[in-house]
Amino acid sequence: MVRAADRAERPARTSVWLEGKVPRGGGARGGQPSGLDRERITRATMRLLDAEGLAKFSMRRLAAELNVTAMSVYWYVDTKDDLLELALDAAFGELRLPAADADEDWREQLRALATEYRGLLVRHPWLSPLAGTYLNIGPHSLDFSLTVQRVIRRTGLPAHGQMGAISAVFQFVYGFGTIEGHFIERCSAAGMSQDDYFRQAMSAVTEAPEVGEAVHQSADLMEARGGDTVEEMRERDFTFALETLIAGIEAMVERG
Repeated sequence: MVRAADRAERPARTSVWLEGKVPRGGGARGGQPSGLDRERITRATMRLLDAEGLAKFSMRRLAAELNVTAMSVYWYVDTKDDLLELALDAAFGELRLPAADADEDWREQLRALATEYRGLLVRHPWLSPLAGTYLNIGPHSLDFSLTVQRVIRRTGLPAHGQMGAISAVFQFVYGFGTIEGHFIERCSAAGMSQDDYFRQAMSAVTEAPEVGEAVHQSADLMEARGGDTVEEMRERDFTFALETLIAGIEAMVERG
């Protein structure tokens, strides 16, 4: 039995990328089981997370998916945390990033990066809680972060405001994409389309006296929002919000 004092003496976990567990140039441990490698294990992890969600993921379930024993997986990763961190960075590798020498306007590059990040969060709803848990310092995550910084530097904002601008844009995208992805998951679990689920939910809350008045007072905003489907409404909201943030950056640059 592990005593509290023993636990307190252990160093806090930092990152799989800082603990010498992932050779940047590849490589594996001696005597590892044949037919497996870290990339295959990571891809299988992502498939399971996409199909079943983070709550149901386990090393035992992963081993069954790979048709190996759980101990075989542990030849390549020490813990489930390590594996989830590898999957998180692999997902960031799906992002299409503008080249450093691209001649696009910073606004176009920022729109493209925000759209890519939103799409990633929607495709992989498990990504947002992991991104909020781990350090996000794998090679693909760093590529994304450095690309964002490069684009923001081109805005003309003073250095002391650039990290705030990055937070404004990408924390907005993080929140928007997280809610969107989870809503789509909820619709899928209910066996309903997004539009049917939305109509049923709106009908239920409208009839509830404790929330019906709030819905009634926002009816004019919902109508002015436009869009015939949930996806169209969401797209209009995202586009307008992102353009508002870009306009805010331009205004701050003008303010000097």
